[in-house]
Amino acid sequence: MTLFEVWAPEKTVRLSVAGEVRDMERGEDGWWRLDVPSAGPGTDYGFHLPDVEAVLPDPRAPWLPSGVHGPSRVYDHSAFAWTDQAWTGRQLPGSVLYEMHVGTFTPAGTFDAAIEKLDHLVELGVDLVELLPVNSFNGEYNWGYDGVAWFAPHEAYGGPDGLKRFVDAAHHRGLGVIIDVVYNHFGPSGAYAPMFAPYLSQAGSNPWGSSVNLDGWGADEVRRYIVDNVLMWLRDYHADGLRLDAVHALADHSAIHVLEQMAVEVESLSVAVNRPLSLIAESDLNDPRLITPREAGGYGLTAQWDDDVHHSLHALLTGERQGYYGDFGSLEGLETVLKGAFLHANTWSSFRGRRHGRPVDRSRTPGYRFVAFLQDHDQIGNRAIGDRISATLSPGLLKVGATLLLTSPFTPMLFMGEEWAASSPWQYFTSHPEPELATAVQQGRRREFAAHGWAEAEVPDPQDPATFQRSKLDWEEPAKPEHADILDLYKRLIALRRSRPDLSDPWLDKVDVWHGDQHLVMRRGRTAVAVNLAGTPQTVSLRATPSSVLLATSPGVVLQRDRVELPPESAVVVAYR
Repeated sequence: MTLFEVWAPEKTVRLSVAGEVRDMERGEDGWWRLDVPSAGPGTDYGFHLPDVEAVLPDPRAPWLPSGVHGPSRVYDHSAFAWTDQAWTGRQLPGSVLYEMHVGTFTPAGTFDAAIEKLDHLVELGVDLVELLPVNSFNGEYNWGYDGVAWFAPHEAYGGPDGLKRFVDAAHHRGLGVIIDVVYNHFGPSGAYAPMFAPYLSQAGSNPWGSSVNLDGWGADEVRRYIVDNVLMWLRDYHADGLRLDAVHALADHSAIHVLEQMAVEVESLSVAVNRPLSLIAESDLNDPRLITPREAGGYGLTAQWDDDVHHSLHALLTGERQGYYGDFGSLEGLETVLKGAFLHANTWSSFRGRRHGRPVDRSRTPGYRFVAFLQDHDQIGNRAIGDRISATLSPGLLKVGATLLLTSPFTPMLFMGEEWAASSPWQYFTSHPEPELATAVQQGRRREFAAHGWAEAEVPDPQDPATFQRSKLDWEEPAKPEHADILDLYKRLIALRRSRPDLSDPWLDKVDVWHGDQHLVMRRGRTAVAVNLAGTPQTVSLRATPSSVLLATSPGVVLQRDRVELPPESAVVVAYR
């Protein structure tokens, strides 16, 4: 027996299944329901609304084999043969994350193809793979942030079973899986849920579209829609956590914010499945209340992305100061961030023209609650030509950046290919089949960067298939000497982080940092990291006598009592006596 149901409190809904249109029964809760005993797994279905000629897919469709405009298909979650029964989970503290876009991670761009490269991640030493959004969107490929069918894994990647095979294979290798999810807006094509009920807010919009209705009329069911989706990924797909996109765009004035509601229900699920489950927010607010435990009045999320770490490292290493990099790039700023997570902590932001952020309590907020990165999909892909930092930096400075990231008190995250300084760019690509939408994206992208001085011809066409193909990783590169050298450093840094307790100690109030002219030292317990950003050798004070060199990015490091002589553009990790 299959129960079909859909929420449409102010409309009449009929069910189309197996070539037949049937009346449904409306409950007092605004849900329309009908049992169809003959409609088992694999049966296609859809819904009819008044004055809408087309048969519409289910807003909670678990499977959309023909894309977001096609029929929904009945799917049985219990039918998949999981082999990860011994999996006990992977907690965020102490972990290294690896951000992956399924479509460009391999030439084939599928879940199954990605499985073939998981051993590379094991050898690298990462713990959690973070997938960019994998729910269904219109077209064959894009970044995934224009999803419209939140419950259905994208068919071009491999659909529901493909995602389960990937998670199962990852768990078999000791890797956890985090899935990126977007609840702040629906994509521009194929968003049928708002045709059924008030999923969208009447109060405003955000940069990506209409805001989702979290606190207006009917918001209880919209919030249920979101939280049920959260629980589905963690329960039915065995995911180990979710990355929540741009939570600052979740307009919710309820006494209990939807993020807190998520945290409460995920904690209950974690107990039920007996494994840790993480919720990681992307937020532009610099507000530690997101990650403050509920017992202390916060939302109780596990962690949040820390853009200030990225901006500090990127601006310092590259010298870029445009846009939001304007306040970043000094050694003083990097010291502030390494010790306190945020540069903007109720301090002036020139980019915003106002004070921004709230200070972090260094003695009570562990550093692992901040996900830090040298590169990520946004900071690469939202550049005009999608150039990675390795296209700008010398190998020496690239190694300095990697060393600072992977010895920091935060949870480090790598972007796919970063570990070998991949030469392939990661550009903004779309495959909108509607001509008018494709044209709008093409023109909008060119106008955006023309305002910053880029010639239109230099900005890749998001709709050109070559832009997508150009962004795929080249898996022959890791074996080439110049790439193998970077890969070896990343492996050694991750191994050192894991073997040296000082480097995984999360407490920010135990981090000491000092700097001079083009050099900086970060001390963590009986371990210190010293970096030289200059093009000439420097002798750097360690303020205590080191006993040994644990790792050096360049030959020629010389220990001198309480000092170390560093080659140009290099970093060293030392142990104190």
